[in-house]
Amino acid sequence: MASRIPLVTLVRQFFEADPAAAVHRLETMKTDEILAVLQFLPTNLTAQIFTQLQARVAAALLERVTEDRLTDLVARIDAQQGALVFMCLSEESRQRFMDHVSENLRNRIRELLIYPPGSAGRIMTTECLAFRTDVKVKEAIQMIRSMVRRDAPVTYTYVVDTQNRLVGVLNMRDLLLAGPDTPLEAVMRKEVFTVDAMMDREEVAHALSVQRYLAAPVVDQDCHLLGVVKTGQLLEQIQEEATEDIQKMVGAGADERVFSSINFSLRKRLPWLFVNLGTAFLAAGVVGLFQNLIARITILAVFLPVVAGQGGNAGAQSLAVVMRGMVMREIPPQKVWRMVIKETSVGLLNGFVIGIVTALVVWIWQGNPYLGVVIGMGMVVNLLAAGFAGAAIPLAMKAMGKDPAQSSSIILTTVTDVVGNFAFLGFACLLQQYLL
Repeated sequence: MASRIPLVTLVRQFFEADPAAAVHRLETMKTDEILAVLQFLPTNLTAQIFTQLQARVAAALLERVTEDRLTDLVARIDAQQGALVFMCLSEESRQRFMDHVSENLRNRIRELLIYPPGSAGRIMTTECLAFRTDVKVKEAIQMIRSMVRRDAPVTYTYVVDTQNRLVGVLNMRDLLLAGPDTPLEAVMRKEVFTVDAMMDREEVAHALSVQRYLAAPVVDQDCHLLGVVKTGQLLEQIQEEATEDIQKMVGAGADERVFSSINFSLRKRLPWLFVNLGTAFLAAGVVGLFQNLIARITILAVFLPVVAGQGGNAGAQSLAVVMRGMVMREIPPQKVWRMVIKETSVGLLNGFVIGIVTALVVWIWQGNPYLGVVIGMGMVVNLLAAGFAGAAIPLAMKAMGKDPAQSSSIILTTVTDVVGNFAFLGFACLLQQYLL
């Protein structure tokens, strides 16, 4: 015991004399080594030191300490660090951590943790490596090597100040060529590309595709380092969102899976099937307006599906292009109407081409040029409407605060069926004397 007293006193004096330097030294050590050092410190000094540790290091300590020790460590923690530490903890340790903080602090931490769905804050990982500005090059290299030995991922290494604000990023070449005792502040690169925690993940994906980085640091409005967004993980998120959008476009639930229960699938699909049924009756009502005409010129019934189906396909093409443009942030507000006009123009030109071909086929098939003219003009009008609707529907839903993908295909089909049937039968009504 007598041999340990000088060591305990030395450690305590070191931490009391220069807490900042002591904290920086701890952050370059392994978790087991940090716990061993903290055993020599009194409770109040340990709590003080804990509040100055990086969130990643603090969380690793909390994962290993006892209940009593955990209470002591979080005694002086503030909401900002508490939120950072919380995000670094494993799922099973988060509730344990929240149980040991005061109710007031718990509520403040939760407020900081509320990121919008689909934001960078929701998809970031806290597995990032950051050092203080005055950490020496040799210490940083030693820590990086130890993390590699433990198979911990190290993509980029960042530099933060005493307030955990991101101030630089380390280039491995610069780090290896620098002197061992050089502080990182003299080696780091100050131009750092960052992502705001509130940024939509689609915007993050676009930014990363432009910058061509493997990851990007996520910061809050005060530039505190919160974590990183990795390109691979982001692509998985975008792919998952894209598959969800495909399901929502046709009225299936975004969270429905292949082996979801029958009851779950019914609850997700039936409401939109009823909506589709209502829109189908609307299209049928349009046809009903011309039932006497169809009874006299029965050949018109043969071509109704041709006009409606072609309009649905053309509208789906426009809808797919616009949805992709919205996801990839390729449609700035000032170019919205330009995009709508472009898709409408494409629909009109497609209508002329397809209409002429259809008219010739019908003329040859039925031997009546006027019937070809009727279906050709109906095709032009329907494809024109399909191009406009395919572009306008998702934009209108977004303007109303709705998900642009939510059953947009059902709405589009209604438009093309109603317009196509009305246009085709309307022209037939005008030219019926030439069709009999």
